[in-house]
Amino acid sequence: LHHVTVSPCPPATTGSDEEDDSDSSTKPIRSEKKKNPASLFQTGGDPPKEKKTKKKAPPKAAESEEETLETPQKNSNKKGKGKKSKKKEERPPSPVIEVDNLEEFVLRPAPQGVTVKCRVTRDKKGMDRGLYPTYYLHLDNDKKVFLLAGRKRKKSKTSNYLISIDPTDLSRGGENFIGKLRSNLMGTKFTVFDNGANPDRANADWSNVRQELSAVVYETNVLGFKGPRKMTVIIPGMNSDNERVPIRPRNDNDGLLMRWQNKNMDNVIELHNKAPVWNDETQSYVLNFHGRVTHASVKNFQIVHGSDPDYIVMQFGRVADDAFTMDYNYPLCAVQAFAIALSSFDGKLACE
Repeated sequence: LHHVTVSPCPPATTGSDEEDDSDSSTKPIRSEKKKNPASLFQTGGDPPKEKKTKKKAPPKAAESEEETLETPQKNSNKKGKGKKSKKKEERPPSPVIEVDNLEEFVLRPAPQGVTVKCRVTRDKKGMDRGLYPTYYLHLDNDKKVFLLAGRKRKKSKTSNYLISIDPTDLSRGGENFIGKLRSNLMGTKFTVFDNGANPDRANADWSNVRQELSAVVYETNVLGFKGPRKMTVIIPGMNSDNERVPIRPRNDNDGLLMRWQNKNMDNVIELHNKAPVWNDETQSYVLNFHGRVTHASVKNFQIVHGSDPDYIVMQFGRVADDAFTMDYNYPLCAVQAFAIALSSFDGKLACE
C-alpha cells in the first residue's frame, strides 16, 4: 500500500500517491453532471460569463485544462496498487502560468479550469528563525517563479503575519507589503487583509480602506488538536464578471468573521476542509492528493465547497520537513491561498 502512514501526531491526514499518474488526475476539473464550478462562488448578478477570463488565462490554457486535479475514481484506494509507485516522488508540476505583473497576479483569481500548483518552503535558519521562520511561495515548475514571502511579526499581541511580494523586504511600511494574516487571541480564528489602509485612516469614499480577502476558523474536535482539524474558510463571493466582491469592513463587527457568525452571508462564501477517511489498514486518516503530497502531517488539508466536494478549491500538504505543496483553483488568488496555508502553521494549532 502506498499510503504514507507514519504520522508524528496520529491520527493525521496522509496523502495517497497511488494514482499520481493515472487518468483521473488528468481529467478536466469539471464533473460531468455538475454545472460550471464558477456558479458556486457567484453572489448575485448575472450568471458567470464563460469567456470572460479567457484573455487572462495563460497562453497554453488548452493544455493546462488537462492538468487539473480530479477526485479519485470510486475504488482508487483499492485498485492498481503497484501501478506506478516508482514515480511516487515526481509531483505533477504546475501548468504554464504567466506571471507578468507579480502584484496583480497574486491578487487575481486563478483562471477557471486551471490549477495553480505552488510550493511553500519554510526557512528556520538564523537567529529568530526558529520562532519566526520565513515562508516562501514559488510556482511549482521548472522556473520556480517566486510569488510571495511571509513572516510572523515579533512584537504583536496576536499572531500577525506580513505577506510581501519581495523575498528580502518583509516590512510593514515597505512598498512590497501586499497583505497580512491576523489571528484572534486564542489563535483559532484568522483574518486575511490586503495592503489597504486601516478604517481609522479612511479617505472620504473609503476607496483606500483594506479589503478582507479571507477568514479561517479552526475547531478542535473530540481528540483536541490530535485528530484531523476542522477548518472553515470564509471568502468574498464573485460578481458576474468573475471578480471578487470587495469586502471593506468599517469596523471589526463588519468583517468576514462577524458576518459568518451572524449568518449574514450576502456576498460571502463558506468553504470547509474535506473530511479525511479513516483507513483501518494503515490506522490513519487518509485523503487522496494524487501524488502532490507525500508526507503524513496534521497540516495536510483540502478545501471544498459543500455543494461540490469534488471541486478542490485549494489543497496543501507536506512533501519534506520544510517543504509543502499548495495548489489552488478559481476563485482563490495566491495571497488568499498562501495566507490560509500560513494560518495552518501557527503555533497554537501546531502538532507536528
